Amino acid sequence: MSNIKKLIIFTDGGARNNPGPAGIGVVICDGADEHKVLATHKKYIGETTNNQAEYKAVVLGLEEAKQMKAEEVEVRLDSELVCQQINGEYKLKNKDFQESFIKIWNLRQSFKKATFKHILREKNRLADKLVNQAIDGRSE
Repeated sequence: MSNIKKLIIFTDGGARNNPGPAGIGVVICDGADEHKVLATHKKYIGETTNNQAEYKAVVLGLEEAKQMKAEEVEVRLDSELVCQQINGEYKLKNKDFQESFIKIWNLRQSFKKATFKHILREKNRLADKLVNQAIDGRSE
């Protein structure tokens, strides 16, 4: 997988009862064919908020893409707030997100191009399913 040019990464994070038990899901697809799934990841992340989980999902997606030696990434997420904050269109006011925001900023330097796009929830079903599997299968 060392010659992957572009990856499309679907990310999602969620918490039950917000804040509450939370999970993240990442679906990594071939940039030439977004329906070709190359990898999936899910992780229970403990008690946190929806937005913190969304940020952590983006971090995981970028970390995995970096390991896959992608040159370009397009991250698609259904959280408009997180997407706009990463793109610098909304101010990052909540200090709880700063650590993840900095990780994302540093990770995006690993790629020739990194874009972040807001998508409808219906277009993010597999990542959402992974979030729920992570929360349902949690081991505390």
